[in-house]
Amino acid sequence: MKREYTLKKNHEFRRMYQRGASAVCGSMVVYCRKNRLGRNRLGIAASVKLGHAVVRNRARRRLREVYRLNADKLSAGWDIVLVARGRTATVDWKELNTSFLKLCRKLGLLEAEK
Repeated sequence: MKREYTLKKNHEFRRMYQRGASAVCGSMVVYCRKNRLGRNRLGIAASVKLGHAVVRNRARRRLREVYRLNADKLSAGWDIVLVARGRTATVDWKELNTSFLKLCRKLGLLEAEK
């Protein structure tokens, strides 16, 4: 993923946690906030509480792939942060994908079906 499409800095994540809208399910938390860039930016967070580096990296890879496969369904101009939870690394792929779409629909991130 290109650097211009990612959130990396601590103050960007803190702003999302404080001022962004959020939706929660068993395998992830999605925070979103409008930006003025005309493109989406993604940030992924995985706490040390999840486990060792192997587990955290697996959770991050899975969340990044879920976002990549569904990026064309999302409307443009949003900052999005995906936070891994305990089940992210082990939950079934289909369930992870459907929960991501459900949370995006709840937050109004999906484009209107044409």
